[in-house]
Amino acid sequence: MNIANVPLAERMRPKRIEDFVGQRHLLGPDKLLWRLLERDYIPSLLLWGPPGSGKTTLARILARATGADFIFFSAVLGGVKEIRQIVNEAQQKREQAATILFVDEIHRFNKAQQDAFLPHVENGLLTLIGATTENPSFHVVAPLLSRCRVLNLLPLTPEDLDIILERAIINKDAGLGELNLVFEPEARSHLPAMADGDARNLLNSLEIAASLADEGGDKQPLITLEIVENAFQRNTLRYDNDGEEHYNLISALHKSLRDSDPDGALYWLCRMLKSGEEPLYIARRLIRFASEDIGNADPRALQVAINGRDSYHTLGSPEGELALAQAAIYLATAPKSNAVYKAFNQAMADIKRTGSLPVPLHIRNAPTALMKELGYGKGYKYAHDDKDGLVEQNHLPAELEGTVYYQPTNRGHEAIVLDRLTKWRKILQARKKQLETVND
Repeated sequence: MNIANVPLAERMRPKRIEDFVGQRHLLGPDKLLWRLLERDYIPSLLLWGPPGSGKTTLARILARATGADFIFFSAVLGGVKEIRQIVNEAQQKREQAATILFVDEIHRFNKAQQDAFLPHVENGLLTLIGATTENPSFHVVAPLLSRCRVLNLLPLTPEDLDIILERAIINKDAGLGELNLVFEPEARSHLPAMADGDARNLLNSLEIAASLADEGGDKQPLITLEIVENAFQRNTLRYDNDGEEHYNLISALHKSLRDSDPDGALYWLCRMLKSGEEPLYIARRLIRFASEDIGNADPRALQVAINGRDSYHTLGSPEGELALAQAAIYLATAPKSNAVYKAFNQAMADIKRTGSLPVPLHIRNAPTALMKELGYGKGYKYAHDDKDGLVEQNHLPAELEGTVYYQPTNRGHEAIVLDRLTKWRKILQARKKQLETVND
């Protein structure tokens, strides 16, 4: 094979555990994988991490270190038929060597395909190493998940990427050392930053940058910041619209809003937009937040959130995104209360517990004579007939009489509501005592 036709990222792939960069929480001295390799034992594993974090490289190194036969299998290209063929081959050479089956993008397998691995992983014929960028608990069937050890690989740090970059620049056999590349200082530091934790992205972009710099025919090609930016085209952010990173980012946005941090809220909002999240999804989450975490502490918050959604719906991207940012900052800086949220949950829990309790007769409507005869509406007190607009009567089923669901805080507008309710209750209590005194 002509090495010039092999991508730089593949040429620079480490073959020994000592050359692997990153994932020190797994590969440092006395860490899990290091200790397993010392014992020459590799169990079935699920390597879960972002692109370019070393999943495939690590699987190859583990197979080489243990002397196992390594079979690469893509969940995108293969199916159950190919799995059967691999199983047959593993059975034939079981006495000579163990078989490590590496399944790339295992989350793309459906349930039936994943189930096909189970008996062979269970009896030890295959040591399965699955690689996935998605949270395995969402995408891997429970029986297979229970038979594998999940290892969480982290995005490579800028320091890790800097080491990988330097190796590729100076390596004359597999890297670009023969080119004697020269970098502008900003261009050199920009490469690891734009790679966003992804070694493959880093090396692919470096290779493109080197080819662009070489167009001038200079013996020492100069890589400028402009060339680096052209090589990357754009900084692709890690995201998955229905997986863990999706939930991580919306959780970060929600918690920044709840903690009244407009800067954090704006950052996570922009991260989601930049990553390709559907803006109307974000708008729906802002509307939910306005009721759940602000409620009546600032009744305008709900309207601001709805206006943000409507503005985006009218303008679209990118103009309408500013309305979402305005709404998020307003929600972050509004007084907070979850009193409505708690009251709602408690009422729903009571309904689930008590079932369909009957409506008290006095607050039922009585549009027919029969209903009046049955006592519908009897004894109902019309609030507007009272000088204070207040009447003492129960509005809950008898079994729940006296229950208080809504307990406003003393924050924002809700403090006014709390004061109002307190005054009303005092008036009604005073009337009740006065009535009891008269009756006595």
